[in-house]
Amino acid sequence: MTIIVIGDGAVGKTSLIKKYTQGSFKKDYIKTLGAQFSKYDEEIEGNNCKLFFWDIAGQREFDFMRPTFYKGSKAAIIVFSHTDDESFNNIANWHEDIKSYTGELPIVLFGNKTDLVDENEVDDEKVEKIVKEKDFLGYYKTSAKTGQGVFQAFQAIIKNLYHKYKEA
Repeated sequence: MTIIVIGDGAVGKTSLIKKYTQGSFKKDYIKTLGAQFSKYDEEIEGNNCKLFFWDIAGQREFDFMRPTFYKGSKAAIIVFSHTDDESFNNIANWHEDIKSYTGELPIVLFGNKTDLVDENEVDDEKVEKIVKEKDFLGYYKTSAKTGQGVFQAFQAIIKNLYHKYKEA
């Protein structure tokens, strides 16, 4: 099952995937050039599932190549950073971009970098509004650095796909 991971540059897409698949976190930012591909085997309800994560660069200079990576995807994760309002404002753009090439996919929203903000100051209402408007499967507060919410967030989309496709 292929899952695309998309969002603005420097919101933590690569770090989230690494945290989930390898349990590691690197502090230094290295820009993804184009896309990175991660393969991960996971056992769900006694069955081995092969997962493929397309970590797609969020910088505008890679707009032209994104549609190639969208094809064949079964789900998407849109990531924004709690430290970057613009990345939140671009959620709708990422959603439209995905829909224009794939149609309706199950999408989960990750609000990353919770370790860098006071959670009492996070406007959950604003986030829940967009989740409802766009009909996302859910919203998860994550920190690739501390691991907060990462496992639960990835599991939400993976289990959704597993149950959707195990009958197919």
